[in-house]
Amino acid sequence: MTETSPKKANLPLVRRLEAVGFRAWPASSVVYDGSWQVRLTAGHPSNRLNSIVPLDPSDHRDVEIRLAKASRKFEAYGRPAVLRQTPLASPVLIDVVKAQNWTPFDETIVMTCDLTNAELPDTLDHLPTHDISRFVDANLATDQVSPKLKPALAEVINAIKPPSGLFMIEDPATGPLATVLCVQDNDLAGIMSLSVTPQRRREGLGLEILTSALRWARMRSARSAWLQVKNGNVPAIALYEQLGFTEAYRYSYWRRDLTS
Repeated sequence: MTETSPKKANLPLVRRLEAVGFRAWPASSVVYDGSWQVRLTAGHPSNRLNSIVPLDPSDHRDVEIRLAKASRKFEAYGRPAVLRQTPLASPVLIDVVKAQNWTPFDETIVMTCDLTNAELPDTLDHLPTHDISRFVDANLATDQVSPKLKPALAEVINAIKPPSGLFMIEDPATGPLATVLCVQDNDLAGIMSLSVTPQRRREGLGLEILTSALRWARMRSARSAWLQVKNGNVPAIALYEQLGFTEAYRYSYWRRDLTS
């Protein structure tokens, strides 16, 4: 596991992208402790919906006490505490979690693209659906995730306040092939839940549906797009770079075992 990249980040951009990311994937419970955001969602396991998120590198007052307090909120949900480390996290806080033997995992790259100058390929266009239930079914199927997560995922998508486009590619015979959710927050378009069914990957479906979402956002006056991708997902990173996405910053998570 590689820790968050030491490359100097543009902190105002990080703050803005973190803020739009929260609105694009809203947790059901959000509590603030100073500049820390404690996000919890009982029905969904996503770390983005269940983590302690520090938002000011200079906020390191009483970190051990506050970390213990936040961790107890996770224990009440029966799950280990998770800390999200972005360039906005205090180094003092990270030193504390290391000393307490928290485990780092899931380094993620946040990428951005200038939509005003992006040359989007001439692929088959798809229009967004307004049927959240159908989209959720398709996304769970292409991601090969348990249908039991449908109520929680539908609740998250229903809670998104900025305008959203739900895109799907389906085969009448075999069912859903690809999905993507595009959330437009003023001039920023967030790409979420991009998924292609494993049996049909490397056929251009990801490029096709992503291009449709970006065209939709650009027609609605979005000037930039952003997305998040796991550091090890080489094919997805190559696809995004093909469309002009470049790295803005990285984040990773730290997990505390319930027994520690």
